[in-house]
Amino acid sequence: MPNTKSAIKRARSTGRKEKVNRAVKSRIGTLERKFKDLVKKGDGEATDSALKDITSAYDKAAKKGVLHRNKASNKKSRLTKMARG
Repeated sequence: MPNTKSAIKRARSTGRKEKVNRAVKSRIGTLERKFKDLVKKGDGEATDSALKDITSAYDKAAKKGVLHRNKASNKKSRLTKMARG
């Protein structure tokens, strides 16, 4: 357990950030799963819409520091190739 006031506060804020980060990552995973299902079905218009949503989610996560910007960029690139190919 933390012993100082600053350590107690840090533990509280870390807990809050952890919950937010987990929620963001979970949302990205859900969006990616839905996108891949649409690619398998071959629904072009819905796939484009899903791609737009997931690229936006990756950009926001990278901007907030939840994901590294290079990881977000790599994922967006691979998903775009999957949608086009």
